[in-house]
Amino acid sequence: MEDNRKEQVEALEVLIEFNERLVKNMTIIVKELSGQRLDDTDKFLKSIVDAINWEIQVVNGTMDVLNDRKERLNKNEFNRAVVSLGKAIEAKDDAGMAEEFKKIIPIFEQLGASAKEAIK
Repeated sequence: MEDNRKEQVEALEVLIEFNERLVKNMTIIVKELSGQRLDDTDKFLKSIVDAINWEIQVVNGTMDVLNDRKERLNKNEFNRAVVSLGKAIEAKDDAGMAEEFKKIIPIFEQLGASAKEAIK
């Protein structure tokens, strides 16, 4: 049990570093999807989606540490935002994706803050 918790804490430590770059990239992709597309926007979007998927896996594996003693991350709210973003991406609607990224950025910022607080 102690080893499992240690692994979860280590995963959250990696997530914290990763999360800051992801949030920064999400902010950039919003601009690109809001009419300032570049040649590599689709490739950039894919790398962001891959990073989001990785963070989702970490969240799923560390939820008991993230919400130890108090709720830091509401899983239902987190899932709802991810599903909404996924639908916009699936529709390949730039404006819709930009809007959903704007909504999900604060949730991923909260995830980073929650992870920092949880491993203190």
